Amino acid sequence: MGVLQGKTAIVTGASSGIGAATAKALRREGVRVAVGARRADRLEGDLALELDVTDPASCERFVERAVAELGGLDVLVNGAGLALGRDSFDESTEEDEQVVLHTNVDGLIRMTRLCLPHMRLWGHIVNLGSIAGRQAYEHAALYVASKFAVRGFTYALREDLLGRPIRITTVDPGLVETDFSLVRFRGDSEKARAVYAGVEAMRPEDVAECILFALTRPPHVNVDELVVKALAQSSGGRILRTE
Repeated sequence: MGVLQGKTAIVTGASSGIGAATAKALRREGVRVAVGARRADRLEGDLALELDVTDPASCERFVERAVAELGGLDVLVNGAGLALGRDSFDESTEEDEQVVLHTNVDGLIRMTRLCLPHMRLWGHIVNLGSIAGRQAYEHAALYVASKFAVRGFTYALREDLLGRPIRITTVDPGLVETDFSLVRFRGDSEKARAVYAGVEAMRPEDVAECILFALTRPPHVNVDELVVKALAQSSGGRILRTE
């Protein structure tokens, strides 16, 4: 039996991409998983519930029911997140700002606050960050700011949890081929496809395996951060593409 067998988990942003791949990987390891996202019809888990991390009431309902159904909580994976547009900051809007920051920052913090009281001994919190939270790149100021905030919050929470048997990790991926770019470009599939053209991007499953690695270290080991990029990518703004 694996070290995760019989554990319980909550995964947000689980309707597609890294969130969906992580939920699948956890269940394969014997974890009972409550999955949440706004697109509830696309969820697959032991408990699948609609969840809007920008809505406090939605988060409260989700956590209350998930913890009750699971009988406790061992793992929280904060996977919900998005970006909107690739415009210069002075061409962005306050509406976009609110959507990105409320989802990527406020939602992650809210879910963490709600889940912490239910987390059992030797629990683990995994926050999905980004290489954008480590190195800025052009025309992504709101997204970059949100992911820098996630990284800062993760480290600050690590300080607050010191002495408690709860681990916390930020996983910072680079280019991963998901619906991320389709959302970023507001449904423009041509622009979204161009992001992954001429490069072998990572798959969601690649990142899910990294999350499993962090979760399955010995209890006295905390993987503070894990950075993973496609071989053809050296930074957020530098990608080697073939013609």
